[in-house]
Amino acid sequence: MPSNHDTPPTWLTAFWHILKLEQTRSYDDRAVAGGLDKFLSHWETELTSFLSSTPQLSNTYLTKYSDLNKQQRQEWVSGWLQTLNTTELTNPPTPISIYPDTPDHHDKSKIVSGSNKAQRTTSNNASQISTRLNPDVTIDRLRGISAKISDRFGKLGVFSIRDLLYFFPRRHIDYSQIALISDIKPDQETTLHGVVWESRAVSMGSGGRLKSTEAIISDESGNIKITWFGQSFLARTIKANSRIAVSGKATVYRGQIVLQSPEYDILSDSASPINTSRHVPIYSLTSGITSRNLRRFMWQCIREWLQGINDHIPQEITGRCNLMPLQDAISEAHFPSNELALFNSRRRLAFDELFTLQIAVLRRRAELQKTESSITIIPDQTVLTSFEKSLSFPLTPAQKRCIDEIITDLSQGTSPMNRLLQGEVGSGKTIVTLTALIATITSGYQGSIMVPTEVLAEQHFQTLKTLFNDATSPPKNNNILTIQLPSFDRTMQVALLTGSTRARAKSEIIDKLKSCEIDLIIGTHTLIESDIEIPKLGLAVMDEQHRFGVLQRSELKQKGSENPHSLVMSATPIPRTLSLTLYGDLDVSTIDSLPPGRQSIQTRWIGPDRREVAYGFISKQIEAGRQAFIIYPLIDESDAIEAKSAIEDHKILSRDIFPQCNVGLLHGRMSSKEKDKVMRAFRDKEIHILISTAVVEVGIDIPNATVMMIESADRFGLSQLHQFRGRVGRGEHKSYCILVSDDPSELAKERLAALENINDGFKLAEVDLELRGPGDFFGTRQSGLPDLKMAKLSDRDILEIARREASGVLKEDPDLSFEKHVGISERVSAFLSRVTDEST
Repeated sequence: MPSNHDTPPTWLTAFWHILKLEQTRSYDDRAVAGGLDKFLSHWETELTSFLSSTPQLSNTYLTKYSDLNKQQRQEWVSGWLQTLNTTELTNPPTPISIYPDTPDHHDKSKIVSGSNKAQRTTSNNASQISTRLNPDVTIDRLRGISAKISDRFGKLGVFSIRDLLYFFPRRHIDYSQIALISDIKPDQETTLHGVVWESRAVSMGSGGRLKSTEAIISDESGNIKITWFGQSFLARTIKANSRIAVSGKATVYRGQIVLQSPEYDILSDSASPINTSRHVPIYSLTSGITSRNLRRFMWQCIREWLQGINDHIPQEITGRCNLMPLQDAISEAHFPSNELALFNSRRRLAFDELFTLQIAVLRRRAELQKTESSITIIPDQTVLTSFEKSLSFPLTPAQKRCIDEIITDLSQGTSPMNRLLQGEVGSGKTIVTLTALIATITSGYQGSIMVPTEVLAEQHFQTLKTLFNDATSPPKNNNILTIQLPSFDRTMQVALLTGSTRARAKSEIIDKLKSCEIDLIIGTHTLIESDIEIPKLGLAVMDEQHRFGVLQRSELKQKGSENPHSLVMSATPIPRTLSLTLYGDLDVSTIDSLPPGRQSIQTRWIGPDRREVAYGFISKQIEAGRQAFIIYPLIDESDAIEAKSAIEDHKILSRDIFPQCNVGLLHGRMSSKEKDKVMRAFRDKEIHILISTAVVEVGIDIPNATVMMIESADRFGLSQLHQFRGRVGRGEHKSYCILVSDDPSELAKERLAALENINDGFKLAEVDLELRGPGDFFGTRQSGLPDLKMAKLSDRDILEIARREASGVLKEDPDLSFEKHVGISERVSAFLSRVTDEST
């Protein structure tokens, strides 16, 4: 627009920007919320005055913009812009609000903490109409939201306008198909448009205490009775002769088809229905906020504030990936035009979340690789070869491949290794890890293994004791092993340190760690306590890492004085999408084959009515010389109630069900010595049936065990059930897994059926992720998982695209300092801040 010394009218300045934006959007009439006709109706008086001085536009304006086709809209916009560019107006100053009744958004008392920075304009941000439409102001800027309602929204995690726009529905109900009253069928969702014949408040129920609203609605095909129970106030809203839309499920009452408490909208030419006649959003609610009110606030928020949301993804990316514009995606996520729009909306918003996540993990990976140097591990190859030969079983090709990958990383000396080792149940991760630790120790450094529970720490310690039984000297301290490695010129000291370690033994271990006398330390969270020092830590191993917080991976590494290597073990096969999300900063080694001789395990799930049949089957297996597990759920290994349940059932089973058998008991409240005694007796076939809690999930190898029976199987995750199942089938005999579920939900039935049909742990992990979602994938809520609202960790294609684009951005601009990447940088910072807050 040409410049002069006069300031243009407020509405004209905004209008000029809207027209320019409309050109970039191919004339879709969405450059301004409500469309151009709605915008101009706000300024009818000013527009009439302006048209009187520009008669060439009068005929153009007489036609509604929304009624024009694309070619006509182009001419309409061009005509306006040509006139405005030749009118004596100044260049537009900083754009201002396009709504005359919008409150002053610069009221600093309303700005959400940390969000009062001026919005930056990026190269792709043509959609930014107003810097005064700040979406980070508090939610009470919406009409009708009081301080009391604001507090209620706070319980939903909604504090700002932006929070509300990103508070997406759980699902939608399709009320878009409008039917005639004569076509209604019982038990079908339906939408009717009609006229209210009559509406009245009525008393119902005993004593007439229940007040409701009854209405008769008609259309050209007939009429229908509608009742809103307990809502007599609606009789004042739903008035005779008004046009109404209702949506709900029809039922039959006293031989008549009726609608009971349906959603409704009073129809008018100036307002769109938001509770009926469309794909209607269903949100999570809290006390004091109804579905109708939430939709009303959301509709207001989208129409009046959505223009303040800037698209942080450059157009070159959204175009290349065929992504919907951000403002459109947010709008369609709440009130979709159709199924395709809803699909494309979720795809765009899922991309945003995964793209931000990948930028964060790839930057972390780059920072780790910037480390000047790391410890160089030069293993004694003779010791490694002798160790492999000393094993009673051959290593699989997959194990050897993973060992080579790890040893290569350890010996490079450029940047610290950060690797995830994952594998199928019984695939031999422990031997691979132990080989890496022996390589570290024979190179003159210390190693550590941190696990989430004392039971697992003790089992690792016991595994070493068993593995090196002939080369272990009698200990003076029960928590320290002295092992003579084959072909190694000195002994190796291994220590166990947990919260239960006695004070004197703990003090000795801490002193020996500090003086480097202990070569390998195995422990729980105790290892990251402040008084623990591991000066020559060369390799830090974390087992079952998903059970730890996000930040603890680095805390263990910080116990060393140099830059130690890191190896993360997972007994749960992790789908690629989840590994890229949780461990995007790690390289991945996968043991994708089982040792020779492992067999498929026949799996069945049964109800409680067939429990006796299962007991009979176990008895026959015992008579044939086999052994069996019976597992009980234990959510927390210190849970006395669950342990007592196992104890009580052990009494019943050993006395009444299997009197001819020696029935053992194992649970997390037993001492280490008691557990060790039971495990040895079961291994040596002195115990026929082992009643146990989840402590047997890993670490026990009983080749003669052929039956795994799991009580309350629906309380475990699929991956955990698969690990239980992996305790049998390790010998030459056909093995079985029996899943008992007293009252499974439909979801639980689907999961248990999957376990019946799938023996591959990685396929099961994908199914478990699909069915349970990322937060519950590991059987317990993990605080370190990212907060994904629209993305699913099963969105493999979106994740791959997001990772590719994130890599490209960081390759071009590692520090995200380019103007076009400012929005990305802010999103990533906000994400990392949230993750840090949730992990502390």
